[in-house]
Amino acid sequence: MEVALIAVIAVIVLVGASILGGRIGVAAPLVLVVTGIGIGYLPFVPLVEIDPEVVLLGVLPPLLYAAAVNVPLIDFRRNLRPVVGLSVLLVVITAVVVGAVLHFVVPTIPLPVAIALGAVISPTDAVAATSIGKRLGMPDRVVAILEGESLVNDATSLVLLKTAIAAVSGSFVFWEAAGSFAFSVTVAIAVGGLIGVITVWIRSKLHNPVYDTMVSFAVPFVSFIPAEAMEASGVLAVVVTGLYTGHHASRRFSATARMNERLNWRTVQFAMENGVFLVMGLQLHALVEHVGESPLRLEHVLLISVALVAVLIVCRALFMVPLIASMRGSLDRFEQRSNGFTRLARRAQDSVNTDERRLQRVERLAKRTQADLEHERSQRLGWRDGAALSWSGMRGVVTLAAAQSIPVGIPYRAQIILIAFGVAVITLLLHGLTLPLVIRKLWPNGSGAGASTSELVSLKGDLVEAADAAIDDAIANGAEDQPPVPEAVVERARANVRNGLAPITLTHGATGAMVLPSEETPARAFVRLSRVALEAQRTALLDERAIGRYSSQALRAAELALDAHETRLTPPGSHA
Repeated sequence: MEVALIAVIAVIVLVGASILGGRIGVAAPLVLVVTGIGIGYLPFVPLVEIDPEVVLLGVLPPLLYAAAVNVPLIDFRRNLRPVVGLSVLLVVITAVVVGAVLHFVVPTIPLPVAIALGAVISPTDAVAATSIGKRLGMPDRVVAILEGESLVNDATSLVLLKTAIAAVSGSFVFWEAAGSFAFSVTVAIAVGGLIGVITVWIRSKLHNPVYDTMVSFAVPFVSFIPAEAMEASGVLAVVVTGLYTGHHASRRFSATARMNERLNWRTVQFAMENGVFLVMGLQLHALVEHVGESPLRLEHVLLISVALVAVLIVCRALFMVPLIASMRGSLDRFEQRSNGFTRLARRAQDSVNTDERRLQRVERLAKRTQADLEHERSQRLGWRDGAALSWSGMRGVVTLAAAQSIPVGIPYRAQIILIAFGVAVITLLLHGLTLPLVIRKLWPNGSGAGASTSELVSLKGDLVEAADAAIDDAIANGAEDQPPVPEAVVERARANVRNGLAPITLTHGATGAMVLPSEETPARAFVRLSRVALEAQRTALLDERAIGRYSSQALRAAELALDAHETRLTPPGSHA
């Protein structure tokens, strides 16, 4: 009864804090931290301490999978250089600098322990930054970079943390650590990709949404556990699995499965992210009690937290200068690549020995590299983007979860967790409250973020054209024993195509589900033609996603509209 009561109260607190935070304009994590601290200091509430393994195994895998499965792979691919720079190089540099500074200021803290703290507070959490940025019109590419960075930097951070903890016992050798890091990353990518292939294949064969949901919830743990057992990064394996699953969901899963997964993982993400902050607030009382018995007291911890926030800001700002400078020269590389594939496509078209599938593949690559070039031209990173990226370095859930995963026997563990807690709260307050002002100052007239109306109209036109052509082919190549389809039914199917895509540019209420009869009646012919058109639209949409001519926001809007349209043609529970 006590456990059930605590769970109910926790749910009420999470939802209530989120609603309150939205109304008063304060980030929900901060409200939850304060609430947790208040509850933790109530006289009848015992000291709360969480097993680190529970956090590492129970929180991080589903949290990172929920984020990765919703990241467009095309954005990740196009921003691979800045994402890798921020999530690998910057994390390593920041962890070493933080460790050196902390060990210099407080020599009693061993250098490996100080670097472990640096590894904990180095990764950023893009949840707060991207939510603010999307609402205020931060450029789409900046948002995509922040999302990609927050996925990969967690793996770098935890591998560094594991290496630093091993060094506490005196077993650190640089080349061994570097080899271990390379092995951990390589094996994690292989395991994550393999698990992604297997689980996507299994889920594509499941037609019952309950079974699919159960398997979906198990996927991050299925990816995490074997990678960790092989001494690789389980976190990176989960991210790779999530990226693979999210990319192939459009082709392999039903609309019902995709819609269920979006809702399910949004719920899990909400509960995990906010729950960690609430638990952290509850743990503060116990941590303060431990710190009170140490020479490194609470006031020292607060001063160290403020100083390390300054170090983090300086490191990130300085790193942005060479990063943005290196990106300025990438346009030439995109042009050379696009021109090379264009020449290759022309030679393939002129050759009589080129088979149709190879020709289509080469032409698609040529179109994709051309779209990448146009994207680079229209969204080149400049000093404004660098400033926005620099001031979006909030720390959050992963910092707190990683800090709590530090083994109990590590010296100054309570102080490390408290410092990580202080850094997370300070950065959330500092950056979270000032980022809106920074965005407005950098782009006073807006940055043109989001899919434009003209882009949505153009994509809608392409999909409608593909659907009309598919309907014409279906009528022309119909079976001989099928009765002729009445023209009125054909026109209804064509109109239905347009209505299905109407949510891209307009908002319409959902229509009722259609019941499919068992014989080829006019109603069944209408559904058949609508399905043919829908499959053609999906094929065209997948081609456009592979090419990259439209932004991920426009493609996402079209996919949501097609999913909603398919659910109206196929009611939940139907296997047709």
